[in-house]
Amino acid sequence: MKTMSDKRIILASKSPRRKELMGLLFPQFEVQASDVDETLPEGVSLGRAVELLALRKGQAVAGAEPDALVIAADTLVTLGSVVLGKPTGREDAARMLRLLSGRVHQVYTGVALLEGERTNRFHCVTDVEFSPLTEEEIRWYLSTGEPFDKAGAYGIQGYGARFIRGVREDFFNVMGLPVNELYRQIMQFTK
Repeated sequence: MKTMSDKRIILASKSPRRKELMGLLFPQFEVQASDVDETLPEGVSLGRAVELLALRKGQAVAGAEPDALVIAADTLVTLGSVVLGKPTGREDAARMLRLLSGRVHQVYTGVALLEGERTNRFHCVTDVEFSPLTEEEIRWYLSTGEPFDKAGAYGIQGYGARFIRGVREDFFNVMGLPVNELYRQIMQFTK
């Protein structure tokens, strides 16, 4: 069996944050983004949902790359039963930030590993606590442009960090890739 350094590794994602985090695990890898249908069956749990979406993204790339280790991920931000995707505009981002203000919410990231006919998928959940936000802080944060391309309308690794009171479990999961669990899962998967 090839060692990890001999494997061709592909990240099936266009996220710059996931690309940055993959660099913590692998000095060399390729990026092949995939666009897939993100419609989910009714009643699927959040953990299962992010795993299914990650698997779809990975399968879209792995079919043409049977000898590579393909890694795909999907992240959802939730507040109770409300899923907070990427905001549709300024007002939607402000609405999400008001919802998160002073509360604890969850970030779910599902990951799929694919190599040939073999697959593995898992998910991680991280609790994130926001400090209470004033309307002035929300307006300022919106003016940075950062909230508009991120699930939940914030980036924990950017200006949004100033509003985060605490994180329970994997910090990197909030950025879109649970680095520690991914490392452990890859070591098991490639044995």
